[in-house]
Amino acid sequence: MAENLQSVAQLLEASLDPKQNKQAEIAILQQERKPGFSLSLLQIVSTASYPYNTRLASALCFKNFIKRNWTDEDGNYKLAQDEVVAIKRELIGLMISVPPGIQSQLGDAISVIADSDFWQRWDTLIDDLVSRLTVDDPVVNNGVLQVAHSIFKRWRPLFRSDGLYIEINHVLSKFGPPFLSLFENTDHLLEQNAGNKGALQQLFTSLNLMIKLFYDLSSQDLPPIFEDNLPAITSLLHKYLKYDNSLLHTDDDAEAGPLEYVKAGIFEVLVLYVQKYEDAFGEHLAQFVGSSWNLLTTIGPETKYDILVSKALQFLTSMVRIQQHAQGFNNEATLGQVVEKVILPNLSLRDTDMELFEDEPIEFIRRDLEGSDSDTRRRAATDFLRQLMEQFEELVTNVVFKYIDHYLSEYQKDPKNNWRAKDTAIYLFSSIAAKGTATASQGVKSINQNVNVIEFFQKNIAADLVSETGVEAILKVDAIKYLYTFRSQMAKEQWRVAFPLLVKHLGSSNYVVYTYAAIAVERILYLTGDDRQPMINQADVSSSSKDLLEHLFNLMEHDPAPEKVQENEFLMRCAMRVLIVIKDGVIPITDSVLAHFITITHIISSNPSNPRFYYYHFEALGAFIRYAAPSQPEKLEKALYPPFAGVLQDDVQEFMPYVFQLFAALLEANPAATLSDYYTSLIPPIIMPSLWESKGNVPALVRLLSSIIPRGATEIAKDNQIEPILGIFQKLVSSKANESHGFDLLEAVVGSFPPTALQNYFVPLMQIMLTRLQNSRTETFALRFVRFYHFVSARDDQGLGADFFINITEQVQSGVYVPLYLTVILPDTQKLARPLDRKTAVISLTKTLTDSSAFVDKYMKGWGYTCEALLKLLENPPVPSATDDIIVDHDVDDMSFGVGFTQLTTCKRIARDQWPHITDIKKWVGEHLQAADRRHSGRISRFVQERLPPEARDVLLSYMQS
Repeated sequence: MAENLQSVAQLLEASLDPKQNKQAEIAILQQERKPGFSLSLLQIVSTASYPYNTRLASALCFKNFIKRNWTDEDGNYKLAQDEVVAIKRELIGLMISVPPGIQSQLGDAISVIADSDFWQRWDTLIDDLVSRLTVDDPVVNNGVLQVAHSIFKRWRPLFRSDGLYIEINHVLSKFGPPFLSLFENTDHLLEQNAGNKGALQQLFTSLNLMIKLFYDLSSQDLPPIFEDNLPAITSLLHKYLKYDNSLLHTDDDAEAGPLEYVKAGIFEVLVLYVQKYEDAFGEHLAQFVGSSWNLLTTIGPETKYDILVSKALQFLTSMVRIQQHAQGFNNEATLGQVVEKVILPNLSLRDTDMELFEDEPIEFIRRDLEGSDSDTRRRAATDFLRQLMEQFEELVTNVVFKYIDHYLSEYQKDPKNNWRAKDTAIYLFSSIAAKGTATASQGVKSINQNVNVIEFFQKNIAADLVSETGVEAILKVDAIKYLYTFRSQMAKEQWRVAFPLLVKHLGSSNYVVYTYAAIAVERILYLTGDDRQPMINQADVSSSSKDLLEHLFNLMEHDPAPEKVQENEFLMRCAMRVLIVIKDGVIPITDSVLAHFITITHIISSNPSNPRFYYYHFEALGAFIRYAAPSQPEKLEKALYPPFAGVLQDDVQEFMPYVFQLFAALLEANPAATLSDYYTSLIPPIIMPSLWESKGNVPALVRLLSSIIPRGATEIAKDNQIEPILGIFQKLVSSKANESHGFDLLEAVVGSFPPTALQNYFVPLMQIMLTRLQNSRTETFALRFVRFYHFVSARDDQGLGADFFINITEQVQSGVYVPLYLTVILPDTQKLARPLDRKTAVISLTKTLTDSSAFVDKYMKGWGYTCEALLKLLENPPVPSATDDIIVDHDVDDMSFGVGFTQLTTCKRIARDQWPHITDIKKWVGEHLQAADRRHSGRISRFVQERLPPEARDVLLSYMQS
């Protein structure tokens, strides 16, 4: 055991070395398959003699192992029972004893386990935690509180449910009383240790965790135990909102300390209670309003206070949303004080902001962008001012305009030195001009009726955008950002004048200016009017697209270090949007664009570090392939194969799902061609089980394999690769998460190989599907099975058809087809939603009526049921979806972005109509029935009279006679 432990530790150490990490990670994956691997990791974490980084790597590895291997999608343990028990037994004590950095990793693992097991399968956990709480040891208490927070924070974003409330009540019944006792006891210890810096820091860590837990426990409903003790609780919260102790001050003006974090946490709790429990909490609010005002009017401008100031402003914002509390601000004098003492100090640029602007421009942009999740003073002050304006629009506008005019006047006196005054004026105006929330696609949609955003731009901002020299860079940024923010307020004619000015600023030498120009250009190119037509169309951009793209790529490639190339995702997003807009206008500049994409792919493959950048990189590549590949498929296949294959050979896991999709897009651009040697050589590795272990790979691999199969059916059959491909289907279709992907793969196989090549597999395949239907049927599985039935039934001209399907099912179990058809296929056919699926079903049912031997003699009643199902489908005949050329990329700031599989939207697979010649489906049904009636000597007409009720008979005859 010790020897194995040492080898795992060595692999973990090697995984930290960039030169060895790939090989080490592969070796660790092999170790994972050994029994007790997770316990070995925990033992390494607990052994103080190992270096800290090795223990941290072990904790991280344990967290990721638990995420992948704790339970399957049905909640069953994937590990041995004794290993599960041992993990739960060891984990809590270990969490309490390790350093904070390791604690956070183990806490994430506990959260994963709790998602599955707490509380029914881990009902001893709370008792265990409570038993470990102490009266005088904050180090132990902090470990216990960290574990509790890891579990309870899961409740914050959840929707109400009976199960959730039962869980919370279980926790409160056991954890609530000792938690409040600990809160009170910690207060006493803080008083006793006011002069002991070490003890103070540990106790403030406890207090910070308790504030977080107070939020967790209150996040769904007001706990009765808290409501009963609200006066005492609010007294403690207020005490520590005002608390100060020089021993807790930090020396670094940029580093927030325990005081700031505790107070910020208290403000978060106050916001929650104002928003959800104001009826119970309202009487305690006044003291907090006064304290927050005092804090905001006395606190310094240092960066370390930013999080505290923003949370305090968020609290006041939540107060102002409530009419009765807002009335305290409803007079000109009070609002003037608010603007002067709270808004302006936090809205105005500080020296630290300008240092960030110059020294870390990309960080400045990310913090400054509207909609970012950064807790900046400017954003919080803006939100507070806008909320005041929501309540008292005209009064706030008048008060704020006095300050806007003042700052503009100050700027005019000395533009060279007073540029900050103009920046403040523009920010103030933007804050009161915009109403509601700005959207990612349209910017600000609703405007304060007391202002004119176009006039303000023309009088005060436009000149800064036009001037070549003499304008401070930050004012250039303000001008660009103004257009970006209010882009929906400008007409198409105005954009034709303003857009070239934005493009011109891509050539600025200032990083923030050209990046904001890229951000604005990208959003304007995406912008549409009320008629859903683009404000800037293909013709407006095509002539300059070569220079525009070349410049963007050069900006990205200026510093060839991998981390610098991918630093600025906004440039790549702009390049992506240009490619989307110019469409096939990229064809004349293919060579240049292709060369840049290949260069960037090679560079960033060596060290992927910015998921946002490489997502936009691959979306841009997807747009390029979508529009350039149909006219020159061989050229692109040949050029892109080496960099894409390099990604696979170097095991760049972050890129693999993207590369698989792009490989597929290249194939789909040229569906009639034979399979090249490049792709033929891809088949053996992509059907290896190891690639399919990663959940993020599965949808992309299915798409790629489904694109390869039609073009390479001959080679696949010759190389005996049908069976392993069907083995992949079996694995996918056994999983609820992947069952739909399994059917995609099966349809590709059945649609590409002649039935004779698959004759040995149809019965086992059917057995797999019928077993799933019987034992663990889901709505998705049933619908995909029905779609597959029609997929087969409609292809009678290819050796398949309804009789073929009946024969296969009857070989699995005699007599199974009738109940399957009556209880699954016919009723669920009506649930098919996609037009092409409904069209296939119409064709399938029509061909069953006309040409199925089984429905002539064996299933005579079934002929009538089939006809009625067909007529029901035709009541709402499937029509092709309207083509919408608007491509919406993913929100990279969404919490779920990058988790699992991310589909590329620029080159997503387009559903292919297998029967494009059938344009009027009702007419086709009538003609097909007529032709079959003639072919079978009037049999269809006879069945209509014999097997249909009068109403259905009349409707079907109307189709046949039209």
